[in-house]
Amino acid sequence: MSLFSEKDLKQLEAKGITKEKVRDQLQTFKEGIPFVQLEKAAVIGDGISKFSAEEEAALIANFDKTKASLSLLKFVPASGAASRMFKALFNFLDVYKPNKEDFKTYLKRTEDRDLLVFSEHLARLPFYEKIKSKIGSNEKTEGQFIYQCVKELLSNDGLNYGFYPKGLLPFHQYESHSATPFEEHLKEGAAYANTGGEAKLHFTISEQHTTLFEEEFKRINQRVLEETGTTFTIDYSNQKASTDTIAVNEDISFFRNSDDSLLFRPGGHGALIENLNEQDADIIFIKNIDNVVVPENMNVVTNSKKLLAGVLTRVQQKAFLYARLLDAHKINEDQLNDIKSFLEEALNVRFSSAFDDFSIDEQIKILQDKINRPIRVCGMVKNEGEPGGGPFWIKDKANNISLQIVESAQMDTANEYQKNIIASATHFNPVDLVCGVRNYKGEKYNLLNFINPKEGFITEKTKDGKPLKALELPGLWNGAMAFWNTIFVEVPLATFNPVKTVNDLLKPSHQVSE
Repeated sequence: MSLFSEKDLKQLEAKGITKEKVRDQLQTFKEGIPFVQLEKAAVIGDGISKFSAEEEAALIANFDKTKASLSLLKFVPASGAASRMFKALFNFLDVYKPNKEDFKTYLKRTEDRDLLVFSEHLARLPFYEKIKSKIGSNEKTEGQFIYQCVKELLSNDGLNYGFYPKGLLPFHQYESHSATPFEEHLKEGAAYANTGGEAKLHFTISEQHTTLFEEEFKRINQRVLEETGTTFTIDYSNQKASTDTIAVNEDISFFRNSDDSLLFRPGGHGALIENLNEQDADIIFIKNIDNVVVPENMNVVTNSKKLLAGVLTRVQQKAFLYARLLDAHKINEDQLNDIKSFLEEALNVRFSSAFDDFSIDEQIKILQDKINRPIRVCGMVKNEGEPGGGPFWIKDKANNISLQIVESAQMDTANEYQKNIIASATHFNPVDLVCGVRNYKGEKYNLLNFINPKEGFITEKTKDGKPLKALELPGLWNGAMAFWNTIFVEVPLATFNPVKTVNDLLKPSHQVSE
């Protein structure tokens, strides 16, 4: 009996997914995905570089000097919906009855810390004036006022911000206007990804939000042009339907919808490696949509990004020289040793202990493979207790050691030895990458060749009240870049300002001082 019905095959064809891909995903469910084997935490001097002020200035100057001859692109994953940002407020709308309970009584009963902070500092939020003008000034109790504010903020017939993409919400309140993360990313692009008065940005967005982003760009373009003196080329892409993954029941049979169709789910941010693979520039800056700054921190961010780009251009100059030498096969033993040392010291590549026993030709082939890879230079911030991934040295099944960004879900926190390694970590991944995706000939690498498909995630979900297993693809900066050459650099904590909840907008890093 065939695994797929005729209806299934038509569904696969419509999504651009092959039978083989679905079978591979089923096999992954059956085998499970093992935890990543942490070898040790990457720290300053062992996996993470830290530069002196003089070194930073030289690297920034090097980038400023060379960037005129380079094509630059800022790539921003921006498909995240704002609904999770307002989770506590949605819950408040569901459970609070303003005409039946005093607000202070509600806070005491529920110990709802999120609503306490929200209510005390509501006037400092960038959409407060807009909400206040909508709900009017009729006399209300405190509970009625807060409830109406939240309702206006989230309801379909109000501002409906729960539907919006996070990138188009007001984040920063200026004297004359409020600015969205989308607008702040344009200003960032003008500051460090600008060549010849032009900055190119690519946003990955949900298809349903395309018109909203296009309208926002029309609305703000002139203002940002006057402020930065920069013209912008903006384009968008959507996560591909072909990167969706099959959902299964507990027994690894297909989970089917009520109409008997197969259930596919989005593959997570790792699917965006395909969108990134379609971009072509000498240097690509990657940063999440919700990590933006107010003007007083712009210089810190700009210099940090230029530092990472300066590290990349400096390393590439030597890597390209060595790659050309290896391809020419006119190379002696001393040069081979120099190239091996460069890969180890500058690009954190680790070699098998058997390398020295190979013939010269075999060594050349290994070095060619190691050096002809895309390069990512990743900013790392000191760990201040934020949840999430970080920089580690890991060991695979073949005992190969590499430098990777590892998410907490990939770590075996029940294993005492692994737990001690996690506890020794000093830095955190803020998703701050500068990428070189071309070889020394100027040809773009096919980034899909550098994915480790075994570094995805299996998660437990529900649909229509029924449990299911879902598969997330290897994360964009995790398994999707597992076989890139990797450099980690310490950057200031001030460069990391994500907005995960609405109350994060109250932090000093999101309050404009004018």
